[in-house]
Amino acid sequence: MTIIDTRTPDPKRLIAGSTGDWEVIIGLEVHAQVTSNSKLFSGASTEFGKEPNANVSLVDAAMPGMLPVINEECVKQAIRTGLGLKAKINNRSVFDRKNYFYPDLPQGYQISQFKDPIVGEGAIIISVGPDSSGNFEDIEVGIERLHLEQDAGKSMHDQHPSMSYVDLNRSGVALMEIVSKPDMRSSDEAKAYVGKLRTIVRYLGTCDGNMDEGSMRADVNVSVRKVGDDFGTRCEIKNVNSIRFMGQAIEYEARRQIEILEDGGEIEQETRLFDPAKGETRSMRSKEEAHDYRYFPDPDLLPLEFDDAYVEALAAGLPELPDDKKARLMADMGLSAYDASILVSEKAIADYFEDVAQGRDGKSAANWVINDLLGALNKAGKGIGETPVTADQLGAILDLIKEGVISGKIAKDLFEIVWEEGGDPTKIVEERGMKQVTDTGAIEAAVDEVLAANPDKVEQAKEKPSMAGWFVGQVMKATQGKANPQAVNALVRQKLGID
Repeated sequence: MTIIDTRTPDPKRLIAGSTGDWEVIIGLEVHAQVTSNSKLFSGASTEFGKEPNANVSLVDAAMPGMLPVINEECVKQAIRTGLGLKAKINNRSVFDRKNYFYPDLPQGYQISQFKDPIVGEGAIIISVGPDSSGNFEDIEVGIERLHLEQDAGKSMHDQHPSMSYVDLNRSGVALMEIVSKPDMRSSDEAKAYVGKLRTIVRYLGTCDGNMDEGSMRADVNVSVRKVGDDFGTRCEIKNVNSIRFMGQAIEYEARRQIEILEDGGEIEQETRLFDPAKGETRSMRSKEEAHDYRYFPDPDLLPLEFDDAYVEALAAGLPELPDDKKARLMADMGLSAYDASILVSEKAIADYFEDVAQGRDGKSAANWVINDLLGALNKAGKGIGETPVTADQLGAILDLIKEGVISGKIAKDLFEIVWEEGGDPTKIVEERGMKQVTDTGAIEAAVDEVLAANPDKVEQAKEKPSMAGWFVGQVMKATQGKANPQAVNALVRQKLGID
């Protein structure tokens, strides 16, 4: 197959070598475990964390005479994912046997799809940045294909000093292998791609995207070339289960290949592993080609066929996807592209934000969710699912601000109380005397007191009107943040004679 490279080299993504600049070429094969209660060809459970070999049927263990039976829900999930990737859905696909021998593969082959996958070409738009000017760059990454296949088991080499154990709980679990085109040119692009893909499948509910549990992992193909040259020889880094580790693996592998080429050597096409402890890749085996697997159609499975009406019914039930939600938030609420991107990055965050923003000012809600809530969660090392402040509680705080019951300063303190102690924000304000002071008489008295205590600064302010802000700050401090800021500002400027 001839690959046509249509991207213009970006100088800021080139890697400097001793003989000039190099361009890294990256393609990814992401294995995403299908969200399904049972496996691809058997009724065994897919529940994570069970005792070794607890989720194994006779089919998974390859007992004689056992035949695979397709799980329709896995087929539906693959189609939903393809639709989410704006990809071509193939109404006819074929399951093949991929032959290789390993202790955790009981059949001696894997049931996969080779020439005729269930999903064809599609695309994902990723955003990379921000750059020094705060701008993001949108890049289209092509999807080559998505095919269904069964997972292998797991070999455990650290359970016994002289033997390896095999756990077949994962054997037969349905995977979607999502193959990108070699369209990425930096580790940041690759990380953005996997992050965006994980967001999409989570929105769709077709994969939980939990990389730490192995339900999403990537094989990373890396090659380097001088600008304008043909693609170089690639090496594949297997089973990377962390976006951060993937970035480190790409950076190391690209520089390793550049050093070899600049020393006059050649890159051997091989499969490598990434060692997170050392931050380096190491050789695993020579890279297999398709003919090494001796693919042929599985004789126990008929071709998988469905009509357009089947696909259209699934398309009708799809949720709003991240790009569509981002565009809507920008159009309907006036949010910036940056804020909207953060809010749609996880479905749970988007749902939380929309609950808070319902019937309220979208920009104000976005500021509180992004800066205060997500900032506090990040500091505490928690995810949105662990937030101690509910959407109703945060919404109530915004209502109190809008109604003039509390100031922005008091709202920050109130948020901290709700974060630490919980409770109804309205009752907390009432019980703890946190209401904003709106009595102009009381505010005027506080302003007069501050002005009288600082006569020298009063004279300076008449020459330098911007100093009015200092007086406002002193009044707010004197009133413990309870005075209405707008009233304070107006009275300060009036008494200083500042227009």
